[in-house]
Amino acid sequence: MKPTRALLSLAAVACLVAPALAQNRAARPLTIYVVDVEGGNGVLFVSPTGESLLMDTGNANAAAPRDAGRIMEAVRDAGLTQIDNLIITHWHGDHYGGLAELAKQIPIKHYWDHGPNVQPGQAPDDFLKNVYAELTSKAQHTVAKPGDRIPLGGTNVTVVVSAGEPIASLKGAGQRNPECANFQPIDNNMEDPMSVGVMVTYGKFKALHIGDNTRNIEFKLACPVNRLGTVDLMLGMHHGQASSNSPVLVHAVRPRVAIVNNGTRKGGEPFSMQTMFSSPGLEDVWMQHFSLLSGQEFTVPGVFIANQIDQPDTTMPVAAWTPPPQGQQAPPAPVHNGKAYFIKVTAQQDGTFTVTNTRNNFTKTYRPGGVNATK
Repeated sequence: MKPTRALLSLAAVACLVAPALAQNRAARPLTIYVVDVEGGNGVLFVSPTGESLLMDTGNANAAAPRDAGRIMEAVRDAGLTQIDNLIITHWHGDHYGGLAELAKQIPIKHYWDHGPNVQPGQAPDDFLKNVYAELTSKAQHTVAKPGDRIPLGGTNVTVVVSAGEPIASLKGAGQRNPECANFQPIDNNMEDPMSVGVMVTYGKFKALHIGDNTRNIEFKLACPVNRLGTVDLMLGMHHGQASSNSPVLVHAVRPRVAIVNNGTRKGGEPFSMQTMFSSPGLEDVWMQHFSLLSGQEFTVPGVFIANQIDQPDTTMPVAAWTPPPQGQQAPPAPVHNGKAYFIKVTAQQDGTFTVTNTRNNFTKTYRPGGVNATK
């Protein structure tokens, strides 16, 4: 039977529409929301197909409703109706604290963590025994191991470290690291080095978030060879605290951009800021807050800072603020319970990515071919 004119016309239209639809699908970005949970962690990844991965849920106690609400603002902006995967990097209250409140507001389908708490404490132990046990009994639950893949449609998410153990090596990594000879170890608590960390890859774009892993774990990831390769974006940075952010890792992965989840009196410490500013090929540092521990000496221009405090000081200190010695009463930390702003990243498969400060709508695009463009 010969094809009719109508069928031929439909076929012609289909031939024209199909490439346009394919191009539209290919143009959909990976979106990353870095939420202000004021010195905690809450980072939401949304794949081009609309699947989601949330890393941590912010602070506990009085801040839990606030931080869960701020995460939900990002969830609504992304148009999500559920969280497909949630990683609790480790059992500190600024990372798991908002979970009970968040779980009341949106379904969570799959929980990931490093396993039991290793730093004894009444609050996390009670949380794990009661709240977390109940939540995970109604969903999938996986203890993350290095090399595990977390499903995120069209995006490759690989666990690169968990419970103190690093991945053997990612494809294309394995270069010897000259920074290792100058490594400076540091004392740390028991839980930070247990953090779950991931590499998120979308085409040529790569983002790294290793939770609150400390310098000693960074050494495992980067010495004597760099197990991770280079990245475009480094997230978290352990709030910019000096117990992490050793040059052996930061300089090895050579991020083009770093986004720091600091608070006004937490993180952004001179050691960490110097590590970032001196990293080969680093183009910009973005921060959740101005840090008194940075002062003017080690901070970034205000256009790169997402949030202010409700009662800001009339002057900005030049030198880094020195916290009082342990055992002395520290001044109360200024809180930011008003409107909070997230930093939003959109990444394309060709490696182009755009960072937006939603407080002032300042946007900067980083295109392939930059100093550290991944191959």
